[in-house]
Parts: sequence; C-alpha cells; structure tokens
Amino acid sequence: MITKTELTAATLAAAFALLAGPASAQNMEGDKAAAKEKCYGVALKGHNDCAAGAGTTCAGTSKIDYDAAAWKYVPKGTCETMKTPNGMGSLKPGKS
Repeated sequence: MITKTELTAATLAAAFALLAGPASAQNMEGDKAAAKEKCYGVALKGHNDCAAGAGTTCAGTSKIDYDAAAWKYVPKGTCETMKTPNGMGSLKPGKS
C-alpha cells in the first residue's frame, strides 16, 4: 500500500527530474566536485560523505567523530584550515 507521503515524495522527485532537463547525474557530480574537495578527519560520527574506514561501507557510516579515514565534501581551499579536536583537516586519508 502506498502512503500519501510516499506518493507526494515520488511526485516531487519526478517533477525535479523534469526540471533538471538534460543535465546528467554525472555532470552534476562533476560540478559538485569542482567547487568542493574531500576533507578527511572533519566529519562527525554518521555524517561522512564516504570512505569511513574499516568495517564500514560509505556515506553516513563512520562510527567516530573526526575519523581520519572518513571524508566530507567541504568548499574548495578550506579543508586544511578546519580545526578539529584531533588537529587540522587533511586532503589525504589517515588511519581510523
């Protein structure tokens, strides 16, 4: 049985897909990556974008705050200026 919420969400998703026009997901990802960079060691537990270290799969799976093996997209040029309780953000992964 489809709920009213599920139907509304599906309708909105279809509308946004139509509004996006011919832009592909790959192009949108490329645009996102152009303005952002992967910053390791700055994500809070469960808020990483991917690469969450041993025993995890990807986005939202980091088990500790500021895991050096987990990254989050941040505005380009800001990563290494982000201070955490474990030090500064890094453009390269560290050990969990």
